[in-house]
Amino acid sequence: MQPDQAKFLMNILLRQMQQEAKTTRRVIEAIPDGKGDYRPDPKARTANELAWHLAAADVWFLNSIANGNFEQPEQTMPAEIKSSADMGRWYDKNLSAAADRVGKLSADQLAQTLNFYNVFNQPAVTYLAFAVNHSVHHRGQLSTYIRPMGGKVPSIYGGSADEPFEMPQTAGA
Repeated sequence: MQPDQAKFLMNILLRQMQQEAKTTRRVIEAIPDGKGDYRPDPKARTANELAWHLAAADVWFLNSIANGNFEQPEQTMPAEIKSSADMGRWYDKNLSAAADRVGKLSADQLAQTLNFYNVFNQPAVTYLAFAVNHSVHHRGQLSTYIRPMGGKVPSIYGGSADEPFEMPQTAGA
């Protein structure tokens, strides 16, 4: 991949990740207070474990791209996160900072090949697409937990039973 292609792709994929993050935060914050230990099956993660994995991995992916390696581990959930709203705020703040770091990378840095645990060797910028896919996958899992926990499922790519789709009003209509 040529550096100018990497920079072009970063502008598209980073914006996509930031747009998806708005919905991800809403899904995380939809976990009802006191219900974070819900799991649909003994083999499944709890809602809080899944939400933390989702939030921390999004930030980790971006920071790893900015660092030029995937060697640092995902962090453990900070003790000050006591609610889904706390986790949403943590996610928003840390994802924004990590996205800023990626946005400041040079075209050469974005085109640099990064090794992902000896599974992939791809240009750094392509891991943004991997991060979006990972996030959407786990957000979908988490969204299926919300209603059985007694919560309201937010609109994701259109309406939900709890948040129906409304057509935007056009000017002059």
